[in-house]
Amino acid sequence: MSETETTGESSHVEAVLMDDDMVDAVKKKLGVGFWIAVGWLGLLVATAVLAPFLPFDDPDKLASGPARTGPSLDNWFGTDALGRDVFARTVYGARVSLVVGFIAIVFGMVVGGSLGMIAGYFRGRVDQLISFLFFTLLSFPGLILALLITSTFDRTLRTVSLTLGVLAVAPVGRLARAATLVFAEREFVQAARVIGARHFRILTRELLPVVLIPMAALALLGMGVAIVAEGGLAFLQLSVEDISWGVIINDGRGIRDLQENPHVALMPIGVMFLTILALNFAGDRVREYFDVRETAF
Repeated sequence: MSETETTGESSHVEAVLMDDDMVDAVKKKLGVGFWIAVGWLGLLVATAVLAPFLPFDDPDKLASGPARTGPSLDNWFGTDALGRDVFARTVYGARVSLVVGFIAIVFGMVVGGSLGMIAGYFRGRVDQLISFLFFTLLSFPGLILALLITSTFDRTLRTVSLTLGVLAVAPVGRLARAATLVFAEREFVQAARVIGARHFRILTRELLPVVLIPMAALALLGMGVAIVAEGGLAFLQLSVEDISWGVIINDGRGIRDLQENPHVALMPIGVMFLTILALNFAGDRVREYFDVRETAF
């Protein structure tokens, strides 16, 4: 083969490789939808945090005029049976619902992620014991466990959040274990062992950064699940005693309200729907961007 042919073939191979890289780069883009979802979540969080400083009505203020009025310029989401502004209550309810979802998934990531990494790294009997704990949590009905905890203790924000956090331990832990099993045999971990790095350093410096990537994708999905779960507890009168989306929806679920004043329940349902949709879409895009395999569960 001549030098010209060899050069041409090499150029062709490089061009093909560049085309493949370009295709991969296009596939790796998060997309406009991801940033729209992030924008909605950012707007919602900012509004919830700044709610006391924004010109919203008191969410518990009773109306001096007629109650159950529809959406208007004065009351964007209308008023409920007691004349309270549904929009103001939805904004303030976001403060509780988002905090519940955030604390629940953070607890699940810290506890479940730590246990999963320990199980995947040390293996053997440690893995068997922790995996048995995960299977036990997954086998126990989540709703019954939540009912048991919330009915036994108080219904504070901390109790409800940690209750839902306990339910997130097993799914997050199994994902962390699967990811640790994969990365624990990679070259960078083996190199750290050769130079005499301690187990704690390997877990925190070498494995944690790469295991956090799939956990972050699951965290967005898990936060949405926790928000929905809080709404389910509210229907059973076992959620927080403060204003949350579940509490607001529960206030408007009566037959008369749904038939004559559906806005009382449908408006906060719409906001919850958009929030869960944004969390699920963002989490799915992050999973695809970092090529997180669902088969790792």
